[in-house]
Amino acid sequence: MMHALALAQRAADAGEVPVGAVLVKDDAVIGEGWNRPIGASDATAHAEVQALRDAGRRLGNYRLPGTRLYVTLEPCVMCAGAILHARVDQVIYGASDPKAGACGSVFDILPSDERFNHRTQCYGGVLAEQCGETLKAFFRARRQDARTSAATQSSCPS
Repeated sequence: MMHALALAQRAADAGEVPVGAVLVKDDAVIGEGWNRPIGASDATAHAEVQALRDAGRRLGNYRLPGTRLYVTLEPCVMCAGAILHARVDQVIYGASDPKAGACGSVFDILPSDERFNHRTQCYGGVLAEQCGETLKAFFRARRQDARTSAATQSSCPS
């Protein structure tokens, strides 16, 4: 999870929401990613999808059984779908996402939807405080920047 947090910082440094993801198989990193939808002009460029793409390229296969995905924020519905199609065995996430989480916070897609032919186990709360603080600090800074920008614009003579 510490590696995922470092990747989340790469996203933050680029002005993206700080989420990082690492895909592991047999205790070796096979894929990694961080949020890049703004920089890539791609709504699907979430950290989890980036990690799955990276692993798929490295292994030459989109199926990734026997893997664990570590991600700093609970996956959304889109990412949960990609995780299911890739056949990832486990998702270990840090902070819960009360607005869009698909591992039980809002939706319960990965661990328990029996309509799918594959199930992915989910474990949340790993370094949750640190993962959550990374997100809070990012949005706090953005709000401060917006206030500073608004104050500067209102004080400029016309």
